[in-house]
Amino acid sequence: MSRTAFYTALVLRSRPSGESNSEVTLLTDEEGIIKATVFGGAKSKLRAHCAPFNSGRIWIYRDKSKEYGKVCDFDVHSWRPGLRELYERTVTASAIADTIISSHGGGGDWAAVFKLTADTLDALENANDEFCERLLVYFLWQWSDFLGIQPQLGNCSSCGMETNDAPFWFNMREGAVFCSACLQAVFPQDFQSENTNTQLQRLNPSCRKWLSAVGVLDPGSLHRYSMDSKSFHEVKSLTTGILAGVFGKRLSSWGMV
Repeated sequence: MSRTAFYTALVLRSRPSGESNSEVTLLTDEEGIIKATVFGGAKSKLRAHCAPFNSGRIWIYRDKSKEYGKVCDFDVHSWRPGLRELYERTVTASAIADTIISSHGGGGDWAAVFKLTADTLDALENANDEFCERLLVYFLWQWSDFLGIQPQLGNCSSCGMETNDAPFWFNMREGAVFCSACLQAVFPQDFQSENTNTQLQRLNPSCRKWLSAVGVLDPGSLHRYSMDSKSFHEVKSLTTGILAGVFGKRLSSWGMV
């Protein structure tokens, strides 16, 4: 049986390995995250093809007895040069890659994960600095859904109240959304210290409406929905807070965007 396998892959990360080689972390449509070694120095054509955020068809020699993978060839279909033309695009793409790697690729529907990542990076190629940040927040919100930890924002998890014109609060510790009355009744200490409590995230109506709207959009359509700066701050705090609860920390790359 041939030990060479081929994948639809997107390069998430490339790091030096030894004197002249590099190790690449790949997101694949077929098996999720895999790692492989690219042999050759800085002038190697194959090494240039395996630059971060390139995607296409890749051939890898696998020696399962040694858990060894060697990149044999890479037919790049998308180079995404625009990601390297603006600092904000580069750091946003890196934050997306860090999120995927930190959660081991989402742990399931590889085809959907691959499509979301590729579509987000494609939209990022022509984004201005402000839109870069929104694309990251969009990705993090969608990623929380892949991990099965995305909260339902439409109604209070305690009394079931549904409203479009009053703020709700997301309790990070409980992983649930509460209206003001229930939060004050069930968690009075949290409610009294809302301005200093890092476990409590205020969600105003605009914030919840934006998340509900973009949750069913592809990244290329995100520009249709605007949001004020206050709501955006709430959205970013919420999405990073939810994932930080799973990772045990906030990724430093999130704060660079």
